[in-house]
Amino acid sequence: MTMLKVSNLTAGYGDIIAVRDFSFTVGAGEILAILGANGAGKSSTLMALAGLVDCKSGRIEIEGTDIADLPAEKRIHHGLSIVPEGRRIFPDLSVRENLMAGGHSVTSPVLKAGIEQVFTTFPRLGTRSRQMAGSLSGGEQQMLAIGRALMSQPKLLLVDELSLGLMPKVIDECYDVLAQLKSQGLAIILVDQNADRALEAADTICVLEAGNLTWAGAALEARANDGLVSALLGYD
Repeated sequence: MTMLKVSNLTAGYGDIIAVRDFSFTVGAGEILAILGANGAGKSSTLMALAGLVDCKSGRIEIEGTDIADLPAEKRIHHGLSIVPEGRRIFPDLSVRENLMAGGHSVTSPVLKAGIEQVFTTFPRLGTRSRQMAGSLSGGEQQMLAIGRALMSQPKLLLVDELSLGLMPKVIDECYDVLAQLKSQGLAIILVDQNADRALEAADTICVLEAGNLTWAGAALEARANDGLVSALLGYD
């Protein structure tokens, strides 16, 4: 089932166009990785989907409903949630309070169940529920950012720079969680400078260069073709 259909998306900041005429789909239980060098338009695409960057033209359909003209806070009600680059947790709030902020759009019983589910997924957060988020390690903050995004019970999760600044063991843990969420039917769009890890996790990939789509296809095809992604990203 197609969860997200993006048609001819053009988005940017004022007069600056960050992504041009970008079209793709993501199905339920599927991970799409958007790859590209710095400045290619990857994060801008996620921000445009979330309503945090101006959508100049195009359609953004979640389960057939176009949300391109909706403000960011309304898109949450259509099942979209984002794990932003740099985590952006609330450092002066506790772990539990951060999760409660992420669940502001759900009812009390769902909020309570959501917090318990996050603590099951990330046991370390459960043992630090009263701790100020700003005092967590970088890896724990990333776990909290993922957990907070899950509190709204999303159908589509946007994950921006998952492994940035993290130790390899923590990266493994975070990718394990993405695999678990995928198996539960969540649609995921992933941006990560660690192209190799993103390729391992993804079902499909799109490669951007200067805001333009240069290649799209199955991640399996890219993995089977030695040097394909490296060449597309300009590493060769």
